[in-house]
Amino acid sequence: MPEPSSTRAYAFVLIPGYSQLGFACALEALSLANRYPAGGPCYRWRLLSETGEPVAAYNGVKIGVDGALTELDRHETIVICAGEDVGNATSKRLIHWLRRETRRGMDYGALSSGTYVLALAGLLSGKRVTTHWEYRAALTESLPDVIVEDAIFSVDGSTFTTAGGAASMDMMLQRIQADHGVELATWVADQMVYTDPRLPNHTQRAALHTRSQVRNGKLAMALQVMENNIEDPLTPEEIATIVELSTRQLERLFSKYINVSPKRYYLKLRLEKARDLLRQTDLSVTDVCVACGFKSLSHFSKSYRTAYGISPGLEDGSAKLVWRGGL
Repeated sequence: MPEPSSTRAYAFVLIPGYSQLGFACALEALSLANRYPAGGPCYRWRLLSETGEPVAAYNGVKIGVDGALTELDRHETIVICAGEDVGNATSKRLIHWLRRETRRGMDYGALSSGTYVLALAGLLSGKRVTTHWEYRAALTESLPDVIVEDAIFSVDGSTFTTAGGAASMDMMLQRIQADHGVELATWVADQMVYTDPRLPNHTQRAALHTRSQVRNGKLAMALQVMENNIEDPLTPEEIATIVELSTRQLERLFSKYINVSPKRYYLKLRLEKARDLLRQTDLSVTDVCVACGFKSLSHFSKSYRTAYGISPGLEDGSAKLVWRGGL
């Protein structure tokens, strides 16, 4: 076990609206590692906010911090903790601070939508990252030079990102194992009553066919094909060919198991993505229309109003990721 002088230091930066669960899972893993009976403290940390004032999580609970944004030791590891409305909560001051501090060569990472903050600071170009599934489409559309993975956490060199929530625990357990070995990581997992830590390539959500409780293999394949082809939707005939069915057989499967036609189900998937993009990005209605495979703006608007009872141009954007502070 390490001597106190070799403890790894973390600086958690709390952004208003951050996920309390993701933050707590990460911090608790480090705290428990320090309780390991076979050695001294492994980790130390401090909590920071932009102003040094307490920060409210998205659930309204406020947490006090150790101070405002300040110059860090280059051996500290920065962790950006964010959640809802990260775009409006991210300031020019924070972006400049991140750029300055990371030039020292330190490790840095993010929990949940904190990935977006790192991307805005220009720290993720060409890197493999992840974020909470709810923000994935918005991040992909807004920042195409960032490689967004469907993973619970991603590690690319000295950069790490996680979907947040319980995934923060999986990521931190892996970091503890890398620092001090499997024995300590296993002990921490046991203390957290977390008997089966997940690997980074574990998907964030169950497959679409599992969420839909579909048990037919061919239908499951068809659903996955649809989910993978939103921007350039396929025809029912093309989907049937891919899954080696006739179009009539495909239609019968949809009718039997989902009680809807392939065409209507596909439209539902595309409209769900459109709603996410409208709520979380500053993409225009026209851009969203194209990104979700609609050939006509009028058809998109009519379909959206039918599905959600509101024009896409009037959709609430309170959850936008987009940062409006200017660089």
